[in-house]
Amino acid sequence: MTGVVAIISVFGIIPLCIFLVHRHRERKALIEKGLSAELLVSATKDRTQESLKYGILAIGLAIGILVGNILDEYTRMSEEVSYFSMIFLFGGLALLAFYSLAKKEKE
Repeated sequence: MTGVVAIISVFGIIPLCIFLVHRHRERKALIEKGLSAELLVSATKDRTQESLKYGILAIGLAIGILVGNILDEYTRMSEEVSYFSMIFLFGGLALLAFYSLAKKEKE
């Protein structure tokens, strides 16, 4: 289980660092041109939708971990395969569920 958490942490931290460095460079370039960094923040961006997306994703990941644990305990599937496959499966299903909800709301 420690290995799974370590791998997920590494693959989560690297994209986060890249995102933060890129955002810093964008804001620095805007300030050098004399523009406000508020241009990067969309005025119409709905925080409720974003919270809903991350909430559904967290629920999907939690279900994936739970099902992965069940598969690990009661089948002959290896620990790594059971956890990773279920985390990605239920995480993806959660994002598809959010997409479906967001599409219905726009209509």
